[in-house]
Amino acid sequence: MEFATFADRAAAIEAEPADLEIVDLVRELLEDSGTDDLEIVARFVQGRVFPAWRSRTLDIGPNSCYEAIARAAGTNVGSDDVEDRLAEVGEIGEVAASYEFGGQRGLGAFTGGTDGTGDAGGTGDELTVREVFETLEELAAAEGSGSQDRKTDLLFGLFNRCSSEQARYLARLVLSEMRIGVGEGAVRDAISEAFDVPVEGVERALQVSNDYGQVARVAREDGLEGLDAMELEVGRPIQAMLAQAGTVIDALEEWEEAAVEWKYDGARIQLHHRPAESNETAPETGVFSRNMEDVTDALPEVVEYAAETLEGPVILDGEVVAVDDDGAPLPFQEVLKRFRRKHDVEKAREDVTVRPVFFDCLHAEGDDLLEEPLTTRHDRLRAMLADSADPEQNAADIEGLSLLWHTDDPDEIESIDAEALEGGHEGIMLKNPASTYSPGRRGKHWRKRKPDVETLDCVVTGAEWGEGRRATFLGTFELSVRAGDDGAERRSAGSAVESQTLETVGKVATGITDEKLEELTELLEPHIASEDGQAVDLEPEVVFEVGYEEIQTSPTYSSGYALRFPRFQAVRHDKDPGDSDSLERLERLRET
Repeated sequence: MEFATFADRAAAIEAEPADLEIVDLVRELLEDSGTDDLEIVARFVQGRVFPAWRSRTLDIGPNSCYEAIARAAGTNVGSDDVEDRLAEVGEIGEVAASYEFGGQRGLGAFTGGTDGTGDAGGTGDELTVREVFETLEELAAAEGSGSQDRKTDLLFGLFNRCSSEQARYLARLVLSEMRIGVGEGAVRDAISEAFDVPVEGVERALQVSNDYGQVARVAREDGLEGLDAMELEVGRPIQAMLAQAGTVIDALEEWEEAAVEWKYDGARIQLHHRPAESNETAPETGVFSRNMEDVTDALPEVVEYAAETLEGPVILDGEVVAVDDDGAPLPFQEVLKRFRRKHDVEKAREDVTVRPVFFDCLHAEGDDLLEEPLTTRHDRLRAMLADSADPEQNAADIEGLSLLWHTDDPDEIESIDAEALEGGHEGIMLKNPASTYSPGRRGKHWRKRKPDVETLDCVVTGAEWGEGRRATFLGTFELSVRAGDDGAERRSAGSAVESQTLETVGKVATGITDEKLEELTELLEPHIASEDGQAVDLEPEVVFEVGYEEIQTSPTYSSGYALRFPRFQAVRHDKDPGDSDSLERLERLRET
């Protein structure tokens, strides 16, 4: 296909506002693409040069693109002129289309391919989609001294062979700014319609290959049978399954039972590993980020872990977490000091230690597991990471394994969440035990425990002394709200809320670190009114801001209500107990 034809079709697509008509135009473009061009066209129309799974990039900055456009536009045009025009019109394609190309000569004018006659004319008739791709591939491969000049020369050669309209889409393609309204869904549907295969078959093939060009070719050549035969490939990353926010209550109502994991404050990784086939060969290991960027060289600990632990070809999903000398997790900012590090990795490794934690298995020893339920995938993961000499090894002792609890008990989930927070992690993930793995999807089957969307300002009226290392700290704080002046007996004479009754609504012990407990104990200890064993009655002087998931009726507390999954947010130093929330507001919130 001539690049001029592609540019004309892209212009027609860009001018079409309706989604269905866009799919139809993309379908026609794919149908009209030749055998050698189909994969390229399926990517170009999305603004991609390479498959999504490949880490290769053009690695050419805007300034080099401006320079190439300026050189192709004529001797009276400089890169500053291109940049100034961009500031005026705001879009590089429009800038490129505003110039007349093709009159430049010299060695650089022939670097993008010619017909062998030395004619690099600006009509662009001889420039094909494949030539554009092959030149951009050569540009991406340029490395070392002088590589940026080489890239600019190659790009100049392409612009010098473009018409103004072709230059519009070449410039956008180079800078990943195609912006013609074609998303992944449009190309998926267009492949389905163009080659008469079910969209579900295209979707599955895209999930395992992450390559729209390959899927388009297979759909044309082999139909649904060919698409169904496509499998995951070790070394070729796929999109990560994502989670949406959700509550414990909603999860249990929908699934009846939840799989619960700690949520780590790390960076998502996908590990691809193929062991050495013999003593004379080396294992093949690739580590990829959530965006499928190759980060293998930056994370030698993960590579070493794979070589020491894994005995078969696998694809694992997990996180890499920064840890201190005792193995305790460090904040995410510390992970960033290592993630994507390209230079002085060994020095960075001395400064920040990372370790992998895996929670899913997508492929194991020749078996694709995307369609298997989470429980099956995690069982395969556990078996793979366990010490082969100890098949009954406790899961908590398996290095690199994220623990998974199955429960239908909200209180147990709350306990797991509290343990995660105490361990320095972000909280918990809730997963449907029966869920399959859906690459790239942010579905309802994985849920990050939703941050509390509503809070109450409650008076602290009691507490309990802790146990073990927390024995000197107050914790498990009793919470109360104002119930109005109804003549009932007050909890504490002389308090800031003398004219009102305080009614209990629950206790909070979650979301509080040891450091915060020490601080809260220092704040509350002067207000202890009485003690009975570990239980402490407090004068109502301090207000906590507390988040929660739900307000439910309860005979346990004097208000008749209980905060479901309460979580400490902050001390309201700016509020007196008389300014705390009322029972009336609590009832109103429950009704909304």
